[in-house]
Amino acid sequence: MKKLSFIILFIGGFVLCTHDSIAQSAEELIEKGDSLWRGFDNEKALEVFLNADKLNPTNWEILWRISRCYVDIGEHMPNSTDEQKEAQLDIYQKALLFADSAVTLAPDESTPYLRRAVANGRIALFKGVFSVGGVVSKVRDDCHKAIALGKGGNEIQAIIHYVLARTHGKVSEKWSVLRAPLGLGWAVLDSAYIYYDKALKLDSSFLMIYTDYAKRLVSEDEYEKAREVIEASKNAAMKDEDDEKRLEELKELKNKVDEELD
Repeated sequence: MKKLSFIILFIGGFVLCTHDSIAQSAEELIEKGDSLWRGFDNEKALEVFLNADKLNPTNWEILWRISRCYVDIGEHMPNSTDEQKEAQLDIYQKALLFADSAVTLAPDESTPYLRRAVANGRIALFKGVFSVGGVVSKVRDDCHKAIALGKGGNEIQAIIHYVLARTHGKVSEKWSVLRAPLGLGWAVLDSAYIYYDKALKLDSSFLMIYTDYAKRLVSEDEYEKAREVIEASKNAAMKDEDDEKRLEELKELKNKVDEELD
């Protein structure tokens, strides 16, 4: 009996140690992957996260990171030929698949909804926003859900508001009467401005928010407000691999605004 008890305790201890080892290894891989991602090495970061997923396939923190990597890779893929376009769409669909799995595992967390909104947003832009109204509405719904949950901290919440602002702005480019039959009558340009402002109040360090906000304002001849946004962008940090390009865009926007106002 004593021998049997010892065997049971040994097996239990072995299983517990193995579980702790796997969890620790997954955490280490997440840290490594995040470091690579921050260095804009999306392919290597994806490889690390996929390995982490093999160790712990029910970890939602890993799944949404995989989705993020797929989106970042897809954004920079060539899409001149039909084959290239097909490959790019496949990457975005993989991003959606992993984000959807993260939502399933963590329905009370904001970040998985954000990543699913981003993946669906990319698919909508790829296919044409006004040809996939249902997908665009899913972007809006996931953003609202993520905001309602209020998880992830100011940075995550800022990005969520930014995605929602972009969605309202993009959809509002078409006259509401024409888009209403597509199920997109809900978009309002003023809402885009509100969500941009809220995003910047939550986190004022993202060049992408300033740039897209300024572009939207200039497109609507809101030059005074655009100048304020462009001026405030000087406080932003270099966080994204496309931020150098955004700095150039902001310079061009500033020149245009100056020409209009001076």
